[in-house]
Amino acid sequence: MVIRRTQTRALKEIIEDILKESGIDQKLKERELISHWEEIVGRNIARSTTDLAIHDRKLFIKVRSAVVKNELIMIREGLLQELNRRVGDQILDEIIIR
Repeated sequence: MVIRRTQTRALKEIIEDILKESGIDQKLKERELISHWEEIVGRNIARSTTDLAIHDRKLFIKVRSAVVKNELIMIREGLLQELNRRVGDQILDEIIIR
């Protein structure tokens, strides 16, 4: 018996589909953002931020410095766009700064 393949796909595409269907790709992108936080925002801001977490498409940032908190509030929209651009997907809708 001969099995004919009518459609061939690269292994990469199959793995990407499995990750997307299971929701794992979203978690991987979230982890990527958190692990590259200092690279994205710079050393000074990164040193003043703690407890980064992503829940329900919202990035929660705890800040130790009032000055850094104000700076983050001022650049919030641009930062949101940059973070989403960084992972190539719209994974964040909002940034919550505490």
